Amino acid sequence: MHSLKALITSLSLAIFLTVSLPGTALANERGTEDGDDVAVILDLIVLRPVGFVATVAGVIIFVGSLPISLPTLSVVKTFNSLVAKPASYTFARKLGEEL
Repeated sequence: MHSLKALITSLSLAIFLTVSLPGTALANERGTEDGDDVAVILDLIVLRPVGFVATVAGVIIFVGSLPISLPTLSVVKTFNSLVAKPASYTFARKLGEEL
């Protein structure tokens, strides 16, 4: 009789947890809303400068890779990967918005 009571308790707890979890599944990974104050500050102080450095480094690497990408006709793909994506991440999105 004791094992039946433990089984019912375990099943009840599992059902309760299953029903209560979808509310937390609607939040994003960091638990903040887009445009949240913390997200804006983190974006402004950390992510934008890192994105700017990545853009400058991408330009330097892109220019260095031109002797390889020109003969293989992959200049556009290389440019998009090394320059356009970091520049878009840094300059085109709103503060606090995830990409």
